Amino acid sequence: MCPVVNCGGEADPPGWKKHQRAPTGGSVYACVMITVHHLQASRSQRVLWLLEELGVPYQIKLYKRDPRTRLAPEELKKVHPLGKSPVITDGDLVIAESGAILEYLVEHYGDQAQGESAHLLASSGTPEQLQLRFWMHFAEGSLMNWLVMKLVFMTIPTQPMPFFVRPIARRLCKQVQRKLIDPNLQTSMAFIESHLTQHSWFAGERITLADFQMSFAVSALLSRSDAAKQCPALAAYMARLEARPAYQRALLKGGPVLMSA
Repeated sequence: MCPVVNCGGEADPPGWKKHQRAPTGGSVYACVMITVHHLQASRSQRVLWLLEELGVPYQIKLYKRDPRTRLAPEELKKVHPLGKSPVITDGDLVIAESGAILEYLVEHYGDQAQGESAHLLASSGTPEQLQLRFWMHFAEGSLMNWLVMKLVFMTIPTQPMPFFVRPIARRLCKQVQRKLIDPNLQTSMAFIESHLTQHSWFAGERITLADFQMSFAVSALLSRSDAAKQCPALAAYMARLEARPAYQRALLKGGPVLMSA
């Protein structure tokens, strides 16, 4: 660690951890940089985007998916027992799960950000806070379940199998998508479209943490359905995200957001 002294009166430097009081009355900081253990084409892209918006220094350790199974490498289990991404390390802390990581970063570094990025949480007891909380849970608790199933049933017929089994697998997967997955995605699409027709962002009229949590799901929804044609407000919303400089920087550093089917 490399200590630096903040002599008081200044905001804590982003990405630096307060270590002890200095004799001058200021604080000594140690440069413990956040590490994002980033799996290619995964949910951890939303973490990179948030860090870019906050202006917090970080480093990326990239993990590549198994080209055959598309699963995360065993190496990730050395970071966290679940072996999943996203996961970050911040000093001695190891934090997994997208929502938990986003909340941690905003709670610990949000007050050091500038402009609208300094206000990514909503005031307690407000309608905005209820919306923020709802969409934070909806992203992974409702929408991503169907999107993952969609990807799985799109992928199964492309996997190695005896030639006489492939037509059966293709027909079965299409039936599951038509009767189960697609109707649920259509319901979610209509619900999201209605909301974004009335609001600029998921929690209201300014960007909040809910937009970071929903960003991956929205990308997947637009990719794995005809949402772009059916839902102009949703497509316009995604265009606004993609136009943000911080979002573009995250893409340059982290690579594509989604796996191809």
